[in-house]
Amino acid sequence: MPSFCLKLRARGFSIDAGLAVDARLVRSASSPLSKDKLEKINQQRQQEKKDGKDKPMKFSRDLESDWTVKNDVPVYGMKEHASIDVGSGLVLTTVLSRASKHDTNYFQYVVIKSMHTRKMLPVVYVDKGYHGQPNREFLHINDMKDGIMRKDERNAKLTELEISRNKKISKVRYKIEQYFGVTALHQGASKARFTTLAEEGWDRVCQVIAFNMKRSYRAGMRKAAPAMAI
Repeated sequence: MPSFCLKLRARGFSIDAGLAVDARLVRSASSPLSKDKLEKINQQRQQEKKDGKDKPMKFSRDLESDWTVKNDVPVYGMKEHASIDVGSGLVLTTVLSRASKHDTNYFQYVVIKSMHTRKMLPVVYVDKGYHGQPNREFLHINDMKDGIMRKDERNAKLTELEISRNKKISKVRYKIEQYFGVTALHQGASKARFTTLAEEGWDRVCQVIAFNMKRSYRAGMRKAAPAMAI
């Protein structure tokens, strides 16, 4: 086991107590060209072709973002897939993709990247967006407990037991939503600072380090408070 893992455990912080996985949209640092502006550029390009001055045309400064729709609103940007330890609340991994990539396509990759010890993760909690047999089989094959919320199927509605199970999972996985909320409020993480996945990815890693350091420090202060009061 790496030394930093041993140090975390020695201080009472878990990194293999179980995972909460989720994803959020990250608005692009730039905007795609408007329809009117694009039409003007196309007209200019046609003229350049006639004049023999054909040049490559760039439709957007941000070439690695794309479009998706959330709550009936079009969003141009990227998507951050992240995981958090449900015991300590420490973020274990963060991965970026284009906004159009479905959350479930990154589920297995995020879980694997979250394993920082030789110990298999006991359970993984996610919302209904990750519902599907491939993800459940992945957890079963790797001896991880299935914490994927259930959802209504075409021919079968959720039972009372499944609804109750979903509520219990929701109470556990709130920590990943807390990470998204805190970093959006204090670090502006709902919008990208860079226009490429690689650059923005490194920036997200730095944000995670800052988040984990702050959370560890505050947790350590809370543990030390009773001793200081004596």
